[in-house]
Amino acid sequence: MFDVLSFGAKGNGVSDDSEALVAAWDGACKVGGATVKIPAQFKFLIKPVTLQGPCMPHLTLQIDGTLLAPPEASSWPTSSLFQWINFKWVHNFTIKGSGTVDGQGYNWWSSSEFYDIQKKSYSKRIPSMKPTAIRFYSTNSVTVRDIRIINSPLCHLKFDNSKGIQVDNITISSPENSPNTDGIHLQNTQDVQIQRSIIATGDDCVSIQTGCSNIHVHHINCGPGHGISLGGLGKDKSAACVSDIIVEDVSMKNTLYGARIKTWQGGFGMVKNVSFSRIQVYDVMFPIMIDQYYCDKQKCKNETSTVVISGVKFDKISGSFGMQPVHIACSSSIPCTDVDLTDIELSPSPKYKGFQEAVCWNSYGKSQGPLLPSSIDECLKSGGGLIKRIARSHDRVCY
Repeated sequence: MFDVLSFGAKGNGVSDDSEALVAAWDGACKVGGATVKIPAQFKFLIKPVTLQGPCMPHLTLQIDGTLLAPPEASSWPTSSLFQWINFKWVHNFTIKGSGTVDGQGYNWWSSSEFYDIQKKSYSKRIPSMKPTAIRFYSTNSVTVRDIRIINSPLCHLKFDNSKGIQVDNITISSPENSPNTDGIHLQNTQDVQIQRSIIATGDDCVSIQTGCSNIHVHHINCGPGHGISLGGLGKDKSAACVSDIIVEDVSMKNTLYGARIKTWQGGFGMVKNVSFSRIQVYDVMFPIMIDQYYCDKQKCKNETSTVVISGVKFDKISGSFGMQPVHIACSSSIPCTDVDLTDIELSPSPKYKGFQEAVCWNSYGKSQGPLLPSSIDECLKSGGGLIKRIARSHDRVCY
């Protein structure tokens, strides 16, 4: 047991306890089955750190107290704006406990004072780069369970270039108006299970990006936020490859989107074998969405190249919507194929005066009942055999 208090941590929430955490980590890293302990009833101020492996197997970080990020955005070194707590090259590793990881992100979400070196004066601005609270890079066989992660400046929990990830029974929370505060963000990561968790943020509850496959997300309470999203994919004419995604047994409440796939024009690659099922929505603005014209500014250039989408199932999605029940807008150059809408029962919320009809553009697949509103039944085109063969040629980019 490597208790940070034994390595000089004060635990008063004011003193810098970063060196004590790193020293406890370095000691535990050399011992198989060791535990780094963040004890209960203490608050530890931690500046940006990298906790690096490889370590001996079965290392545990037991968080029962509170880890606090530096509260003032201006106090962060510019070289450390990518993440707050970075885990690199760790394998067979577990984070667990009853404690809290608090990113103290309030000063990052609005204008804060920063010192301008060129002007030699302080000025207020919203920082263009913000840190993720917890990031895993190039890790294998990692479990994160039971802890709370709150108020991250940006994304709360990120896995990058990793494999064999288990996330279980965690709580992620930040205000609804906190920008870009994704709950869990996956990129170039495979073999992931995210389950039995509560996620309420200002952006996607779960965000699945390029390079992800074999992802299972289930028994999640999501909201507020932007739902569960694949993408945006294909930004700046990049390749995007996402496959074998299952999202099921999810409750979404007061989210902007529900089950969503979003791609930029001009990208290439493929999204295939995606299933959204048994999703209950409450006052979700757009419960079902495929948007191949995603744009985060006023105007984006029209492009013919696109990330191809094939094999997407929306099944047993029910509840109330705010703006539009189904919005499927596929690329004009290559349609979406094998899109299935089955057992969809969506009623307009009395709180909003939304558009009642399902809208589909250039999408092939099948729909079967019960279907509410009834316009869902006429949304998808049938057939598309030739198009599927064209789509498969794009699959070679990824596989």
